[in-house]
Order: sequence, then C-alpha cells, then structure tokens
Amino acid sequence: MLAIITDSTSDLRADELEALKVRSVPLYVNFQGKVHRDWVDIDPGKIIAGVQAGADLPSTSQPSPEDFAKAYAAAVAEGATEILAITISSGISGTFQSANLAAKEASVPVSIVDSQNASAGIAILVRQAARMRDAGASREAIVDMLESMKPHMLVLFSVGTLEFLQKGGRIGRAQAFLGGILNVRPILTLEDGKIAPAAKARGTKKAIAEIVERIRAHAAQHHGDLVLDFLHIQDASLAENLRRAIRDAGIEFADGSLYEIGAVIAAHVGPGTFGVYAHVKPA
Repeated sequence: MLAIITDSTSDLRADELEALKVRSVPLYVNFQGKVHRDWVDIDPGKIIAGVQAGADLPSTSQPSPEDFAKAYAAAVAEGATEILAITISSGISGTFQSANLAAKEASVPVSIVDSQNASAGIAILVRQAARMRDAGASREAIVDMLESMKPHMLVLFSVGTLEFLQKGGRIGRAQAFLGGILNVRPILTLEDGKIAPAAKARGTKKAIAEIVERIRAHAAQHHGDLVLDFLHIQDASLAENLRRAIRDAGIEFADGSLYEIGAVIAAHVGPGTFGVYAHVKPA
C-alpha cells in the first residue's frame, strides 16, 4: 500500500486530505511569542489581524526530520509498504531536506518529490498522485508523472501591500515606501522553485489585466486542457474577480479549486494577495 504525505503549505484542508487519504506534516509559525502549527493552531486571519494591531511580523520554520519520521511511522503502522512525500519547493523552504533526512531511517521505501511550487501548486500534484495511486499506478510511475507536470505549471500572484515583503527582507524599505505611494502591485511568480518578479502594475485592475494576458500566453504555449486554481488571503472576491476577468477574455479553462493561502505563506506576502495557478490536465 502506498501512503502519500505532503506538508501544510499545500493548503489542502482537513476534509480534502481525509478524502484523498493523504497525511499532512505542518510547518511552524512563530508569532506573538508562541510557536503555532500551520492550519492546526493558526490560520492567516489571525496573522493579518495581529500584525495590523501592531504585532511583530511572524517568522516561519520547516518541520523537523523527526516530524516527518513520525508521519512515516504512522503511515507504516496503518499498513503502508511504501511512501511518497510531496513537499513545498526546496527553493523557499528546508521542508524537502527534512523529508529526505527522515527517509534515510524509514522502514519502507520512500520517494520524495520537490514540488518546486507552493500552495495550490503542491495540491495539484498531490491530487494527481492520489488519483494514480487509487488507479493502481506504481510509485515510480507517479513520480515520473509529477515530474513531467512541473514544467507546465505557472503561478502568478499579486500582493496587496509591500509591507510584509519589506519586513521579511524580500525588498528594501525605500522600494516598499515608493511602491505604496505609487499604488504599485508587483506580480510575482516562481522560477526554478524560487520567488521571482514577473511584472509590475499600477493598481488592482491593471494587475488583473496583466495576469490575464500572461495566462493567455501560457495557454498558447502549452497545448492541452488548461486547468486554473485560484488563490487569495482573506479576500476571496479578489480571486473571483480574476477568475471572471479570465473568462471574459475568452480564455477557455476548467475550474480547479479556490484556495485560501495558509499562515506560513501569508506571513511572507500579507493581506490582499491573490493569484492563479495554471496547469495542463495530464492525458
């Protein structure tokens, strides 16, 4: 029996994890003097409200190898004879490394996939893995499929404030100040698993328009059925506006899911963040 394990930055909620028969290992958020487990003890709403009330920006940390070892052992106790772990990008977290270190001591074979993604990007791969597992595919075949999907995935997201990026050291204080004055919304993406700038837009409407055109270009370059998953932090209307704009632009796509980004990622990008993940449905 193949057990699938992911981490909390997949932003898969408890009911979906249960339905998929997938175990999740939480990352940690250090906030207001306490250590919280992502999606277990804390959610993005608590972080946003706390920071807006004057609390220091949270810090985050990866699960330990022991955390993964416990998850592997629990899966084996439930009958697993092999394990597939799918983690947040190694370019933005040490979670992948922790999963690998724990695998060295596991009592069954373990394959670990570096998603090179975050949030819905991980969830897309987890869902595909669960479908293939349930259809009887081998662990090796599933890994091959996930690796083949990664080059065809694209995330584009825009942040509502530069404060969190500035406090987290992602941009300079002057850049954040000027960006706030000019109402600049950076549009970010992931390249080789690391956060990278994609474009800048003046205001939310222009940010949405820029994302729409980049999704159009992505669809033209990657043949097949386009699937879009939408993201937000504490404001689903922003994601819904983006979904509507893409439809109004005549871009054909299948709806994936609407995700609220969890506390770990929210700690780095802040409120008002919204975006979209694009991938091509595997044949």
